Amino acid sequence: MSEDSKTHDGDWTTVCEYDALVPDLGVRALIGDSQVAVFRLSGSGQVFAIDALDPFSNVPVLSRGIVGDLKGQLVVASPIYKHHFNLETGRCLEDDTVAVRTFEARVVGDHIQVRD
Repeated sequence: MSEDSKTHDGDWTTVCEYDALVPDLGVRALIGDSQVAVFRLSGSGQVFAIDALDPFSNVPVLSRGIVGDLKGQLVVASPIYKHHFNLETGRCLEDDTVAVRTFEARVVGDHIQVRD
């Protein structure tokens, strides 16, 4: 989504329409100066947003990762080195000294918004 097509509501940025985000697949959005990976989960319909930058490869690929449940935690697996990041806390399951930033995400009407 281009920067011009996003709308802002205070600190919240509308990323896309809820139905446009395929469940369990991510999309990368520019929120302020941050590249953010946004996910909609199948089943629950919950939305999550984390930093798109994989801290192990230093490449913004987390939006292309595989979403799932690992050890009772909702995670995304990086497509490069396969590290798993908790979607709620950002913590890496394989190295608890590493975490990615998390962002508040919500559904308003039929749109997904992320807080700057």
